[in-house]
Amino acid sequence: MTLSDQQKQLLFDFSLGLASDREIAEAEALLSWNEEAIELHQTFQVAIAPLDTVEMDPCPDELTEELFERLKEARQGSPDSNRLGELLAAEKSRARTIKIPLWRNWSEVATAAAAVILIVSVLFPSVGFMRQKSAQARCRSQLRSIYDGFRHYVSDHDGMMPAVAMMPGSPWWKVGYQGEENYSNTRAGWLLVKHGYVEPGQYLCPGRRETRKLSYDGFKIQKLNDFPTRLYIHFSIRIASPTSNDRDLTQKRVLMADRNPLSEQLPSDLSQLCSLELCEKLMNSNSPNHGNQGQNVLLDDGSVEFRKERHASISEDDIYIIQGMSSGTEVHGCEFPASDSDFFVAP
Repeated sequence: MTLSDQQKQLLFDFSLGLASDREIAEAEALLSWNEEAIELHQTFQVAIAPLDTVEMDPCPDELTEELFERLKEARQGSPDSNRLGELLAAEKSRARTIKIPLWRNWSEVATAAAAVILIVSVLFPSVGFMRQKSAQARCRSQLRSIYDGFRHYVSDHDGMMPAVAMMPGSPWWKVGYQGEENYSNTRAGWLLVKHGYVEPGQYLCPGRRETRKLSYDGFKIQKLNDFPTRLYIHFSIRIASPTSNDRDLTQKRVLMADRNPLSEQLPSDLSQLCSLELCEKLMNSNSPNHGNQGQNVLLDDGSVEFRKERHASISEDDIYIIQGMSSGTEVHGCEFPASDSDFFVAP
């Protein structure tokens, strides 16, 4: 079904965090089944993602103090200062939703967003940093919760990790495929949800824009063979070598990490062929989960570390590509590492 202009506007507001509670629910419902809506939402996310990387220099303390002193003097010198305060308080208490018309071009939207970021960085220079640190900490907590699910599953299944039968060359990029064939490696992670070891919301990283908007409410968990779509899992799980003895948690390896940046470029339509050419940008980008500032990495021993490099502390191996890949390599979403020493998490 083709999206109406009203639905496109809804998704646009939803992507920028400008939707009301009712509109958030409508957008989530639309994204739960409409492939065109999912693709448009991902397009919006890619378009506004560069705003996350904008780094503003803190405003000098003396300039900030001077600004507030002038505001204070202006307020005290006004005969209607009390009335002004009352009006401001009344306005502040009124909840309202800001709307940005979809017809505005992206340069206008980016300029407006950059202006907002500039104002916030002048008045509250530490807010962004504190939010990043908070999101990183909550993300680590969620990964530990998922690890507990793995650990309890292994304990209940004679030391065996959750796994589904997959043939080498299976299209691991097809997250959300609900057929009988085991394609994506995320199905192993979904087993933890299906059998009650992990709450599905733990797979939603708090560092991403849409985390607070996504919900598993309304999904019939037991009827799904995989995560509903790629939107509903923000972490990448290890893809083992076909010859690997990947059965337990006794090895010192990478188990999971914040989402692989390659995942953002994969087709949303599962009927399409996947063909992605690596470039220097993709090979050097950190996970988008935390504004490309770094990624949390979960190891087999349950420890979680935030890394600004694309490798864990236990190895110099790039966890987001397979050994031997380089700029210009075509990725088809079915590649497997050749050995256990090649840590590769995807999609």
